[in-house]
Amino acid sequence: MNKKIQLQDLGKKDYKETWDYQEELFKGIVDVKIQNRKEDTSLPTPNYFLFVEHPHVYTLGKSGDISNLLLSEKQLQDKGATFYKINRGGDITYHGPGQIVGYPILDLENFFTDIHKYLRFLEEVIILTLAEYDLKATRSEGETGVWLDVGTPFARKICAMGVRASRWVTMHGFALNVNADLGFFDNIIPCGIKGKAVTSLQVELGVERVNEEEVKTKILNHFAKLFESEYA
Repeated sequence: MNKKIQLQDLGKKDYKETWDYQEELFKGIVDVKIQNRKEDTSLPTPNYFLFVEHPHVYTLGKSGDISNLLLSEKQLQDKGATFYKINRGGDITYHGPGQIVGYPILDLENFFTDIHKYLRFLEEVIILTLAEYDLKATRSEGETGVWLDVGTPFARKICAMGVRASRWVTMHGFALNVNADLGFFDNIIPCGIKGKAVTSLQVELGVERVNEEEVKTKILNHFAKLFESEYA
């Protein structure tokens, strides 16, 4: 059982290039698991945690509804944005500058074999991180992700989540709005949920800019504690 996680900060990187890289790491873990079962060996499987910032892009999950994208192909081009239909769960979301995107690519057999628990742990990482900024974030029943003021007319989402898992190996992850331009969310029905707003850490704190590196450090600290892991 290997609880060490290889941390990689990819900086600013194209969505498709990052998706391909995730698939490469994902396949590498699965291949080790298949080899272990075929040859009755116990080679350790690696785990990864990727940080990345994407150029403007909209992604639609495998069960998502394309009508939740409110832009034509030309309008996407005019806004300098791209669109991909991808293999994670969930509906449509936006990624862009000022957003911290995290992709844990883990062999859950190194930790626990429970996808529901995995999603709740991801949410808890963000909830604990936001608490360090004196923000009371919570879950919204039936809606994966992290929210503020749930159950009020002012409910707003600050972090979206969507994952894929096969043979207990995960990919994709979370997108936390830190300094993101929230205007780009006006072009979609975020996560297919009508009538609820989206917010960012910058907006909630009422500051000119939040230190994203500081936020990443807090995320990593809470992730390591919850998953009882360490970074390689």
